[in-house]
Amino acid sequence: MKTTRRKFILTATSGGLGALAAFSGTTAQAAKPDGKQAGAVIIPERKVPVLAEADVLVCGGGTAGITAACSAARHGAKVVLIERWPCLGGMGTAALVNGWHRSDRTKVVINGLVEEAAERARKRGWIEQVRNFPKAFETHWFDPEGMKVVYQDMLDESSVRTFCYLVAGEPIIEGGRIRGVVVETKEGTRAILARIVIDATGDGDIAAKAGLPFDYGRASDNLVQGMTMMFRLSDVAPEIVKAHPQDADRVVGLMKKLRDEGKFPQFLEMAARHYLRSPQPPDVSYNMCPVAGNALKEEELTRLTAKARRQVHQYVELWRKEMPGFEDAKVVQTGFSLGIRESRRVRGLKTLDAQMVVKAVKQHDAIGHGVWMIDIHDPKGSGHTTWADQKPETMVPVGQSYHIPLGMCLNATMPNLAVVGRCAASTHEGHSSVRVQTHCMVMGQGVGTCAALALNADVDMAKLDIHKLQTQLRKDGVYLENVP
Repeated sequence: MKTTRRKFILTATSGGLGALAAFSGTTAQAAKPDGKQAGAVIIPERKVPVLAEADVLVCGGGTAGITAACSAARHGAKVVLIERWPCLGGMGTAALVNGWHRSDRTKVVINGLVEEAAERARKRGWIEQVRNFPKAFETHWFDPEGMKVVYQDMLDESSVRTFCYLVAGEPIIEGGRIRGVVVETKEGTRAILARIVIDATGDGDIAAKAGLPFDYGRASDNLVQGMTMMFRLSDVAPEIVKAHPQDADRVVGLMKKLRDEGKFPQFLEMAARHYLRSPQPPDVSYNMCPVAGNALKEEELTRLTAKARRQVHQYVELWRKEMPGFEDAKVVQTGFSLGIRESRRVRGLKTLDAQMVVKAVKQHDAIGHGVWMIDIHDPKGSGHTTWADQKPETMVPVGQSYHIPLGMCLNATMPNLAVVGRCAASTHEGHSSVRVQTHCMVMGQGVGTCAALALNADVDMAKLDIHKLQTQLRKDGVYLENVP
């Protein structure tokens, strides 16, 4: 089958970038259905109205997109953010992944907009500092419902024009640069135009559709990290649970036996044992329910999400029967989405790898620090993670942190398109550290600030004076030390 990419041209109007005319949509020569492929259609020529124009368009309202949008707007850019779900926060809110990693195990080294979000949540009682702060990487647990409000407030107060319920579609490419994206609205196809586009989709959707090269999965078999369905319970009696530690070991042993016999789902053993000794409070999520598959296939994701929700109820049904204190336990919430850890990693000017992480390597183009370990969840879905092993070769040394470089978010193909979040350039191993929310927020703030300053200086992002960017980030509260 011969396929051609959709082509676009811009038509000038008095309003600026103007209306958009789309010509020769994606076409294909006669392709007959074969059971696996349902053939092809020809999309006719059409003119697409412009919904919005901006200096910076951020595609994706997860934590990376939020910080990118806020920082760009606060430095003078006119910013539009689009998000496919009804709320902001991505995995942190929709998937109930409510933990933050900010410490090098002696001090907090991730601040900036992360600290601002934490302070806003603290004032409303929506975030809690861990008891052994700051002696662990993990520093805070937050209320996903509250953080939805915090993030929306930050965007609104930064004058970011925000559209939820809107999926970023085809990129508009002209002269080797991205000019915006096409979106499908309730009123029909529309275009959003911008001078710079930041792909914060998590999966690198815009970058991939724009033709940027990317990597997927680990080198040995191209499998990506396993996913997790987070969940919350109510009506657990913690004092009764804690009084029966021997039962916790017995129940985990039973779970393992049934699993090995094919009668029970996979689970993260270390986490299950912890929860059955010291159950989570109702506002903290259980993180032990794995599934594995291709995060880029919607039908497969649908199947995996349903499978994971069934697994959650299998755990709890067994605990009610077997574990003292769980007799009345109820599943009050599962994630709106699976917690997806890895898919595309868009190739950049730099690639973060395992040695940069565990050796705490410093970078001349640093935009912030990272602290998390090499944390790989088994791509085959067993639930095992290198976090459970705590081996020295996967850990950042105590009291040290690595630099997150700007170059992992920029590329050599399209100078006005950047990526932030878990789709940034990294190896499978490096990605397993930098994918966590706080690190994605570091990328977002760095790239959003870079975009605004580059527009002000009338240069491409990669050409911006890095020292000027770093000086501004420090003024904005970002911890940025030991830059070579």
